Amino acid sequence: MTSGGEVLRELLAEGVSPWLDGLRRSLLASGALARLVAAGEVRGATSDPGALAAEVARGTAYGQQLSHLACRSVPPATAVQALCAYDLRAACDELRPVFASTQGLDGHVSMGLDPRPAGAARVTAATFADAAAALHRAACRPNALVKIPATDEGLAAARACLARGIGVHVTDVFSLRRYEQVVDVWFDGLERARAAGLDLSAIPSLASLPVARIDAAVDALLRAGGAAMPGIRGTAALALARLVYRRYEEGLGSARWRVLAAAGARPQRVMWSVGSPVEAVPRGVPYVESLVAWGTVSAMSEATLAAAGRRGRLRGDTLTGQERAAREAVVRLEGLGVSFDEVAGRLEAESGERVGGSWRALRGAVTERLLGGPGG
Repeated sequence: MTSGGEVLRELLAEGVSPWLDGLRRSLLASGALARLVAAGEVRGATSDPGALAAEVARGTAYGQQLSHLACRSVPPATAVQALCAYDLRAACDELRPVFASTQGLDGHVSMGLDPRPAGAARVTAATFADAAAALHRAACRPNALVKIPATDEGLAAARACLARGIGVHVTDVFSLRRYEQVVDVWFDGLERARAAGLDLSAIPSLASLPVARIDAAVDALLRAGGAAMPGIRGTAALALARLVYRRYEEGLGSARWRVLAAAGARPQRVMWSVGSPVEAVPRGVPYVESLVAWGTVSAMSEATLAAAGRRGRLRGDTLTGQERAAREAVVRLEGLGVSFDEVAGRLEAESGERVGGSWRALRGAVTERLLGGPGG
């Protein structure tokens, strides 16, 4: 049987970087992340506030730091920032050898941020950008990225961050239209950074699509509409991924990109988020197998990383040159009553609620531990 390392090395040979989705303190303290990196099975990592909240609430991994913070009477919002910054710095240090060996192309860590830790009434581009800048300063690592959602406010913040030389991971892209906006923001941000005399090679960026959630939403609509066409369910995310990848290629073929590349800029890679970072049962293996193309990233939970090693079977490049098939799949789905724009709008709203709830849960768990005093 093919080992996990062999499958993940096959991914690398196809130009896909495997990342760990669900970074948290126990993976750092136990050496699990270090082992995955040393084995060549993980080339980057990304965090999730829900995973952090669960570990703070149930485990001891954060106990020592929380005890120190409690002794100093640190406010909960500041404590959350301290926990996140510590994890980001430690993970960046673990992945620094990858960052060095790839000359900064890989080996990054992305960390989410709470744009309103003080309970601001409304999230604005300014609050996002300020929170991103604060996290980036706290990380103080060249391979650190801040996660910003692909909302109107988030994209404005991403543009401002890129212009200031802050690497960004734009998350929760649910449509081709949004992805095109992300690409334009990326170009615009780098052009502003170039005009300011910044080193473009030191400003990395990612754009991620939660492919499993896209399929789940479309398939729910098909079931509700009674669609029983064989082979139609589970095709939406692949079609969208193929269209996004074609747009990615077009961007890298543009005159606008050639100017930036000549100034040292690196491509903004596309990430496929293939499942939940806290899933106990791996469901992302089919996406790992079916979303393969050069210059992309596959973000997997621990469970999916292990399962891909046990039963993953790659089929080579599945995205390049597939625009026609993708558009035909979209037409079929739309003919069955699926509106991709409506699905994307609903998923974006749901994602905002989900992420906001995760940050509230994390603040609540930290507050409870702080109130418990030095003993945690």
